Amino acid sequence: MAMSVEIGGGTLSEIYQSAKKLLLRTRDGLEKLERLENAGGIDSPDLSTSVKRDISQIQSLCSEMDRLWRSVGAKSQRDLWKRKVEQIVEEAQSLKESLDKYNLRNQKRAQEARERAELLGRANGEGAHVLRIFDDEAQARASVHSSSHMLEEASATGESILRKYAEQRDWLKRAQRKGLDVLNTVGLSNSVLKLIERRNRVDQSIKYAGMVLTVVIVVYLIWRWR
Repeated sequence: MAMSVEIGGGTLSEIYQSAKKLLLRTRDGLEKLERLENAGGIDSPDLSTSVKRDISQIQSLCSEMDRLWRSVGAKSQRDLWKRKVEQIVEEAQSLKESLDKYNLRNQKRAQEARERAELLGRANGEGAHVLRIFDDEAQARASVHSSSHMLEEASATGESILRKYAEQRDWLKRAQRKGLDVLNTVGLSNSVLKLIERRNRVDQSIKYAGMVLTVVIVVYLIWRWR
């Protein structure tokens, strides 16, 4: 499946084009591996081996190009090929790191699958007892968590009730103060009314006394005049 490239033969441009084609194919191979992984952790050893072989061949081509670009006469062309070769080297290194990460994930999945198989294989013996212990502990933790949640809800409910009682107490205090103010106002009004009534009675007495006194004086003056 790998493309054959003859290292040590061909011009710098030909080797560069071969490396670019290998990069495209390697990138496509990695994308296929990742799609298989996302589809359910499916592994393709043949494709993984092919991608690894292509990366090794790209690195070999990079070594050959690194030797060739140094022999370019013109400095401007030499700098240009240096940048091109460095770009190929960086892309190849990035693809290698991606393949290494894929292989590590694949190894981890395989290890987890073996551990699950071993655990299930021991489930018929002492493993079943251990699993029951784990289940009991999990249930106990769940029960403790549920109880803690219930206590938190009860505490929150109690705090809410206490806040309502405190609000009602404050409202009753304000109502009591308003009632006392009204009573005090009513008591003051009664005192003023009584004072006014007494003043009216005194004024009426003075008025009648003045009238009687006036009549007496007038009668006396008439008697004296006659």
